[in-house]
Amino acid sequence: MYLIPITWLYVVLMMSIAEATSTQGTVLGAIFTFLLYGVGPVALVTYLLGTPQRRKERLQAEREARDAARAASSGAASDPDGRGHAPGDPVAPEREEA
Repeated sequence: MYLIPITWLYVVLMMSIAEATSTQGTVLGAIFTFLLYGVGPVALVTYLLGTPQRRKERLQAEREARDAARAASSGAASDPDGRGHAPGDPVAPEREEA
């Protein structure tokens, strides 16, 4: 995934070195070339391309938290003894004498 950004940074680094060692180039120009033509765009593109993965991880974490909260709340209320059986009527029906 990071092969293209790494190679692009290598190319920009070589461009910066060529500018720094050129008779008409400057070291400050080489630094700005590397930052503005290499690091800035690569950081932006990798951030934008990573957005779907971050969204997927965030949704998965929210889903797990929701499931854990649901299991904790439903487990305590509907299954007090923890045996997994359906809860019965807690109050016995009143027997009427005829």
